[in-house]
Amino acid sequence: MMHPKWLDASVPKFLLVGVGNTLLSAVLMFALEGLGYWPSTAIAYAAGAVMSFFLNRRFTFHSQETLARSAVKFALNVAVCYILAYSLAQPAAGWVLGHTALSQIWRERLTKIAGMGLYTVLNYFGQRFFAFQARTPRQP
Repeated sequence: MMHPKWLDASVPKFLLVGVGNTLLSAVLMFALEGLGYWPSTAIAYAAGAVMSFFLNRRFTFHSQETLARSAVKFALNVAVCYILAYSLAQPAAGWVLGHTALSQIWRERLTKIAGMGLYTVLNYFGQRFFAFQARTPRQP
């Protein structure tokens, strides 16, 4: 039985798609920051996720799953990664930035950036090994 490599040729493609996705998400997130932490990040990630789904499904991971099945798995992955990343980023950044002279708005912005980084790592592995996992032939 062959074990998958953790990092392969999909990484540069995922990062390329991620650059576009991150730019779109960041612009929306900061444009909507008046809505607050959770609404601004949720709206931004929903928009970026749509773009990411189609590009990563075909370009990065060459998924053969049905559109419906891969969409459900992708949505579940995005939701779990988003909740984990941004839930972990808030207390971690609060602990790191809590005793700095930064304004509240800059603390929140840096927290969002930390959440973006954590989300990217979690999302890569979730997409690769869950959402767009290559099917292995069944043994007779």
